[in-house]
Amino acid sequence: MMKDKNFSSPSFPNEDLEEKEKKQLNTEELERQLKECQKLKDEYLIGWKKERATFLNYKKEEAVRISELKKFGNEESISKILPILDSIYVAEKKLPRNLEENQWAQGILRIKTQFLDILEKQGIEEIKCLGEKFDPNFHEIVGEVEKRGFEPEIIIEEVKRGYLFHGKVLRPARVKISK
Repeated sequence: MMKDKNFSSPSFPNEDLEEKEKKQLNTEELERQLKECQKLKDEYLIGWKKERATFLNYKKEEAVRISELKKFGNEESISKILPILDSIYVAEKKLPRNLEENQWAQGILRIKTQFLDILEKQGIEEIKCLGEKFDPNFHEIVGEVEKRGFEPEIIIEEVKRGYLFHGKVLRPARVKISK
């Protein structure tokens, strides 16, 4: 049998159409999946950014907390040492006049100075109060005295020294005020 040049194998138009529809459906499915993947990627990226920001904030907060611990970590130890300083001040007040030039007494007073220097380097400072107006944030009243020439609530006597530790009240000054 001879083939006619004008004759080709029979073509079914529906076959080409089906194939094209399959390809189009496949492309549409891929586009849908791509959009879904992009949506998930965006959600994950936003979630990751939020978690990263949370973590960075946590690190900053921890750095501040650690800094505060370093700064105020020895507060309890220092507050236990303050009664020794109080005793030195009492001894200094009661030092007899005839011993003021005594070398031993001078040595004790130098120890007080060294002690104060060490505490100052640790962030301790005395609360100045004589002649000041009473402030409940820094002072504790242990007595009231009627004194002429003073306004009410002016500190006229310091019974026990108060101290600040890096600006925070470690121990309030115990004072007597004018009525």
